[in-house]
Amino acid sequence: MKHLIPIFIFLALSLSACTGKDFLSWNVPGVEEEGVSHDMIILGERLPDPYSVENMTKALNAIHPSGAGRTTLDPTDFYVRFLPKDDAQMQILADAGLQLLDHPLDYRILREGDWYHDPSLPEGSITWQYGVVPVDFEFPPSVRYERLDNCYLPDNDPATKADGIDWAAVEREAYRLTGNGDMLLPDSRAEGDAGKYYMPEGRIAVMDPDFSAEPVGVKGVTVCCNSFVKIATAYTDEQGYYHLNKSYNTDIRYRLIFKNVKGFCQGLNLILLPASVSTFGKQPPTGFSVVIDNFSEDKLFARCVVNNAGYDYVRASEKSAGAIAPAPRDLRLWVLGLLDFRLNIMMHQGVIIETWEPLSSGLGEYLFMAKIVQPDVYLGVNGCSSYNEIYERALLAFAQAGHFSRVGKDWWHHYVVYTLKSLAGSSLANPYGDRGDEDSPYCELVQCYSCYCQSVLYRRHYPDSEALFGSGEWFSPQLLMYLDERGLGLEKISPLFTTDVVDMEILKLKMLSYYPEFKSVINEAFARYGEQ
Repeated sequence: MKHLIPIFIFLALSLSACTGKDFLSWNVPGVEEEGVSHDMIILGERLPDPYSVENMTKALNAIHPSGAGRTTLDPTDFYVRFLPKDDAQMQILADAGLQLLDHPLDYRILREGDWYHDPSLPEGSITWQYGVVPVDFEFPPSVRYERLDNCYLPDNDPATKADGIDWAAVEREAYRLTGNGDMLLPDSRAEGDAGKYYMPEGRIAVMDPDFSAEPVGVKGVTVCCNSFVKIATAYTDEQGYYHLNKSYNTDIRYRLIFKNVKGFCQGLNLILLPASVSTFGKQPPTGFSVVIDNFSEDKLFARCVVNNAGYDYVRASEKSAGAIAPAPRDLRLWVLGLLDFRLNIMMHQGVIIETWEPLSSGLGEYLFMAKIVQPDVYLGVNGCSSYNEIYERALLAFAQAGHFSRVGKDWWHHYVVYTLKSLAGSSLANPYGDRGDEDSPYCELVQCYSCYCQSVLYRRHYPDSEALFGSGEWFSPQLLMYLDERGLGLEKISPLFTTDVVDMEILKLKMLSYYPEFKSVINEAFARYGEQ
């Protein structure tokens, strides 16, 4: 029974996150102004799609009765929906470069939200994923799909570059003919008005008052916009600026998708969806800019801060040419408002599920599914109200993810089981246990390194800070900071934390072997902060 304790906690955490309604009821806020909420999207009636081949052909003939040499249109794209059965199939679609949304694109939105689940599908299953694919797209044979409509998107037809047709006017006419003319900008609603099209651009920024009095960019996050099946996406740059490559003449729906350009995803909307969405509702086609702060919607603020912490960590690793351990590129974090501790369980990477034989055997053919629905990091932000509080917690999570990359699943299994036992024995109050407990050397190594790494990167971000996180615990990150301040910095220390290092004595011997010129400093550090 003792050995089942970690699994019981794992199941409790997983169920709390994966029972859909119960989880979402406390983890997302309620309805905000103007019909925008961060709960489930509410759909109205289905609308005629102005971009269908039929409707665009009618509009073309209305604007150019002679046809300007073209009286019929061939589809450039298909409006489709996919029903992937698991995360592996979702990954197949992602690898194909598709931008998919979890709700139909040709329905009136009665209330904006961050997610949608088709009511005809069982709770807990992946919902239909909607998108647009080119006509020559090779549909993966293993993934169920339906073609909903044939579409004509002028931007995707090379012939429109020199055919003399005013395609902007044709698009506007298609909106009018389908009864969607009220969506057009006011200056283009009048018959024959040329109107104006815009390629949306803007800035997504967040306040980090301990860093700067000016807003800082939300870095590398995905901005997604659409009007019907006309979808555009872009990543923000390091200053938070984005530029979309499609033009619009209607108000369009803006949302942030928290899949970062650096590869990590955070949050969840419903089961098996790896990246959370925060919606901004309909905004002008000229672009949309926003400054988020700790008075903004809680989940949006926390997601933006965690996003930036992850981006900064990955950039630090890249700038060090990998000397600072890189996090797994497909790292998946769940940011949970009710938890106040961090648990880098790394189950999406296979820890426990693949490394604990009774569970891996019992799951059998379902092992892969069990793995892909789990996160790597449970990041509790309970009690965090400021940017720097969330930032330092997220830095620790990424530092531990980097450590995992160096040591692998089997090594990390010892640490995770130790942590879960410590939590179970302390009513979730203490994840660190005590020195001398079975496998405590793994905890000491993880916490000593990750708190040190967290502190160094935090100080680099906030140069006036002298923070040393974890210094009040038994694992003493002061030891590594002592070395750091005497010339043996993070870029030299981080590569030492590999699979062969299973206790602090081995770490000391490895340091002496790698850096003999620091022999006296290394001996001083371990004498001062080593095991008491």
